[in-house]
Amino acid sequence: MIRFLATALTVVAVVAAVWSLVLAVLDRPITLRTKPTLGLAAVVLLLEVGLVVQAVVGVVAMIGADRPLDRATLVGYLVGVAVVLPLGAVWSVAERSRWGAGVLTVTCLAVPVMILRLGQLWAGRG
Repeated sequence: MIRFLATALTVVAVVAAVWSLVLAVLDRPITLRTKPTLGLAAVVLLLEVGLVVQAVVGVVAMIGADRPLDRATLVGYLVGVAVVLPLGAVWSVAERSRWGAGVLTVTCLAVPVMILRLGQLWAGRG
């Protein structure tokens, strides 16, 4: 795993979580029609691209010389973290109340937790 990429993705996920939490507190739904929600969508899209890159790099590294002990769980986390974000984003846009931003907050906070677990699995402490 690329430690720098994992750190950068964690920072971007926390930024997106704080941003969506502010929108939830201000009672603003995620509509993709205002600058704040379009900016948040851009950050979430950037995060998703990074997660896909992480998944590809992780699988390629696992096929190569680096072989963690529990490969099935590692692949599950690599795919799961890349899938949970788009699902949460779609749900947040579909929810027309402040809770749409709340859903996105929880989803974005799940990403660093899953990245931390990926690091543990990669290091063989799983």
